[in-house]
Amino acid sequence: MAIALSLFLLVLAAFPQVRSGDAEALLSLKDSIDPLGLLQWRQGMDVCEWEGVKECLNGRVMKLVVEGFNLSGRLNGGSLNQLDQLRVLSFKDNSLSGEIPELSGLVNLKSLFLNDNRFSGGIPVGLSRLHRLKVTVLSGNELSGHIPRSLLDLSRLYELYLQDNQLSGGVPPFAQKSLRFFNVSNNLLSGEIPKTAVLVRFNSSSFVGNTDLCGEQIQKQCSVSPSHSVAPHKDLGHNKRNKKLVLIIAVSIGGFSLLCAAIVLLIVCCRRRGKGKEESDKVVARGVDERTPSGVGRGDSGREQGRFSWDQGGEGLGVLAFLGPGDQLMSYSMEDLLKASAETLGRGTMGSTYKAVMESGYIVTVKRLKESRYPRMEEFRRHIEILGRLRHPNLVPLRAYFHAKEERLLVYDYFPNGSLFTLVHGTKAAGGSKPLHWTSCLKIGEDLAAGLVHIHQNPGLTHGNLKATNVLLGSDFESCLTDYGLTPFRNPNSHEESGVSSLFYRAPECRDPRKPATQEDDVYSYGVLLLELLTGKTPFQDLVEEHSSDIPKWVKSVREETTESGDEHSSGNEASEEKLNALVNIAMACVCVESGSRPVMKDVVRMIREARAEAQVHVSSNSSDHSPGRWSDTVQSLTREDHSSI
Repeated sequence: MAIALSLFLLVLAAFPQVRSGDAEALLSLKDSIDPLGLLQWRQGMDVCEWEGVKECLNGRVMKLVVEGFNLSGRLNGGSLNQLDQLRVLSFKDNSLSGEIPELSGLVNLKSLFLNDNRFSGGIPVGLSRLHRLKVTVLSGNELSGHIPRSLLDLSRLYELYLQDNQLSGGVPPFAQKSLRFFNVSNNLLSGEIPKTAVLVRFNSSSFVGNTDLCGEQIQKQCSVSPSHSVAPHKDLGHNKRNKKLVLIIAVSIGGFSLLCAAIVLLIVCCRRRGKGKEESDKVVARGVDERTPSGVGRGDSGREQGRFSWDQGGEGLGVLAFLGPGDQLMSYSMEDLLKASAETLGRGTMGSTYKAVMESGYIVTVKRLKESRYPRMEEFRRHIEILGRLRHPNLVPLRAYFHAKEERLLVYDYFPNGSLFTLVHGTKAAGGSKPLHWTSCLKIGEDLAAGLVHIHQNPGLTHGNLKATNVLLGSDFESCLTDYGLTPFRNPNSHEESGVSSLFYRAPECRDPRKPATQEDDVYSYGVLLLELLTGKTPFQDLVEEHSSDIPKWVKSVREETTESGDEHSSGNEASEEKLNALVNIAMACVCVESGSRPVMKDVVRMIREARAEAQVHVSSNSSDHSPGRWSDTVQSLTREDHSSI
């Protein structure tokens, strides 16, 4: 028996190690699209570290973004369909050709970007089977044939971009209420544009360049077929009676229509008088959204840019309400905001964030809460005014807001120095993540704790979504919290899922989106963020559960592996280990599983300041300490205007 087992083990050892299914599929895909070997995908590497793999979960690829690599060849549908955990797939800005394969195996796909390639043939009918698909971008190719009517079955469709192709036939009667961005311009489409409640919202820019299209959306009347001639009826008396009957019916219908119109007008006037100025008509922004490739231009940073285009309804622009006592003196108005150029900074479960540059050169950040739950107008205004009164050096100030029946815009100061996420994890050009020096951790820790204390002074008020991407760097590279206090507007039934890392910033008792965030939850998130600073590790899994009581040992081992030349443990910097231990102990206290055992943020500030004061005394007495990892040196290499989002 022992001999047989030994032989079996020897046979197993003779076979090569099996690659993960996703790695196998990607390598097969590389063979078909990368004849020049531009993608550095290799057997033996962790697939989650491959170029273009933006997010993984349990070793499965969730986001594949391979843009601007000058890839050629044809997409291998068999390989792609094996990546059944993909949420985002992008091959835009390459030179891929051939037909777009059927992608029915990508059952979890939400966003598809194949624009600006050389794809030909028709749009795959099988896209309609991807029931979670929300964003479909196929513009800038050589696609032909009709727009499949099966796309009408995509109940969650949010963006559809098909412009700059060779599509023919008519425009299907899209009626999905979720559809907010739509463009079929510069094709060979013909016939009348359907007057569905959805398609009438889009103006001529969505249809321009199709010479045979007609309809009210493009102010082009469709030709009417000439009436067929009819032979005169022999019974003139009967003909007269018919005319009289028609006249009576027409007058009756006209009178009834006028009566109905008068009643409707009376009801509308009464409602508007009751609401006063509380509700302005619906204002729908059709500006650039996350990854909206509408062809309006690209800035030096590579982000999509454009100009806000607003469907203002019938009663003007509404009101831009300023919040703080000095905010009314801001040199811009609602009209200036509408004319501003827009650049997408990011998008999350609460909505999209834009950099808005006005004609005067003034820059603001605009957050549109389009994915959020809409409370009553008075409830929204009351809560926003509370947030608007929060003024602190470590909070990004909320300056103004706009509200209408189904529209919420928040206007913040613009911070050009990027986010804490970029500082810790770098950019693609700058390299990967690494822990920050302990002096940097102390400074950032104090900034964040002070900002949270100011928020928590208001009973029941929380940040609710503390993570590295929601910390921006000010003019002096101070850390400032943004997106605070918005969780009351979170829609627990939204189909939009938050990122995996966002989930593990939250305390275990608050990970259910139906449960409200608490101040104890903010303390937990602060502890996770402190561990992220100390290790350079994004919480793509539960760091607390993963390392449990061995957190100090784990932090030390990570820092020893990644810190340059033992700088923190040199004989000339004896206080380093003590300060690191203090930071780790503060983090461990904050991530205590029992919410009642976590310290309040006032105590956290006190502990951080005590540790920092002792550190400053030590540093000032040691003039030979010129560590390259110090805070002042860390921020000098930071790429500006990078607001990354998870």
